[in-house]
Amino acid sequence: MPAMSLTVRAIRLADAAQCGIVAYEAHQAVASAHNFPPEHPSVEFSIGLFKTKVGDSKAFGILAEDDGHILGSIFLNTFPDTPAAAIGPLTVLPSAEGGVGRRLMEAALKEARRRGVEQVRLVQSPSHLRSLALYAKSGFTVREPLVLVQGKFPLGFSDDETRVRPASPDDFAACHALCVRTHGFARHFELSQAIRQQVALVAERSDRITGYVTGLGFLGHAVAETTRDLCALIGAAPRIFGLGFFVPVRNGDLLRWVLNAGLRVAWPANLMTVGDYQEPAGAFLPSIAF
Repeated sequence: MPAMSLTVRAIRLADAAQCGIVAYEAHQAVASAHNFPPEHPSVEFSIGLFKTKVGDSKAFGILAEDDGHILGSIFLNTFPDTPAAAIGPLTVLPSAEGGVGRRLMEAALKEARRRGVEQVRLVQSPSHLRSLALYAKSGFTVREPLVLVQGKFPLGFSDDETRVRPASPDDFAACHALCVRTHGFARHFELSQAIRQQVALVAERSDRITGYVTGLGFLGHAVAETTRDLCALIGAAPRIFGLGFFVPVRNGDLLRWVLNAGLRVAWPANLMTVGDYQEPAGAFLPSIAF
């Protein structure tokens, strides 16, 4: 493409369809290049996602355009009562050049600083080397290699010491405290929403909560005292919500268990962060956000 004069501005609802088309083309290009299942399976999916994101008060969308042509977009996602924000999705038209991704990332990180958010996180596909280079140059550090796993549920898990049951509002305080011990902060909004929607599960040993999951899937996260507690949560989950769930590769016991249980690896990813980061003090599953 010829040299561009980029304009970076907030996304409006009227931009959602074109941003969705750009996102679909970007994801298809990456998936085709590496023979992975596409994260965005259809144009309709992409457009629907962007309409939802634009209407979400917790997501701030930014686009880059040249002479009225949208070349890419990014979202900064915030979570009430959580000191970390998440980048995603960041998508750029495959044919676009001229630092579109860099300008979008700069704008998103500037917005995070304006809001007083110093911890910013994202999940990156390591097969997309351009995005890895962009994020590294923007200050992000790889903290955890991941794989997205898929398969049929429920798996079942035999453990006489651990009981898994649906989470209730009475479990909130114990789950909240467990997340703080594991990550250094709580994920108050996501946990309370999952309990209200009746998709959260808790693991108990000796009448003490040792783990929880906010719905096993792309958007859900889990924390547990031990890998065995986490396996019990995964094994008792009735289904996967969305494309699959992320497993930290460094947790070899967990990865071996899910693979031996018949799940398969769909594609790799990296958890990357800017700002303070506490190494997890226990077993965990990240969401697509972090």
